[in-house]
Amino acid sequence: MSSKKVKRTERGWAGHFCCSYKCLFHRNTLLECGDVKIVVSTVGFMKYKNRIETIGHKRYFETMAFHSDPADERYYDIDVTRQVTFSSPWAISEVDADDKANDMHEAVVKEITKRLRNGEVFNEND
Repeated sequence: MSSKKVKRTERGWAGHFCCSYKCLFHRNTLLECGDVKIVVSTVGFMKYKNRIETIGHKRYFETMAFHSDPADERYYDIDVTRQVTFSSPWAISEVDADDKANDMHEAVVKEITKRLRNGEVFNEND
């Protein structure tokens, strides 16, 4: 049975992707369990020169997760060198899919929350 408490905080900014400022869709969820802080970030629907463009190879939305930056003691933004792997779907190849992107983000948050509750700390060497 899961016993660890996970604090969830929704934030209003994009968490990853160098062109996220062009994305019309972004979600950023901080999950905290003890000393472990994981950021789940979803971006997509990138507008460039009045067109919707892909954000990667054949995808318009993507979700990634990272440990927070240990030097950031205020916002706990991501440390891009410490990516967290997960098994939930992470990419959408449809343009008009913000509802599916929300579902994808929630699935990743749910998976990582469950793993944190079960004591996983997401060590880079695991």
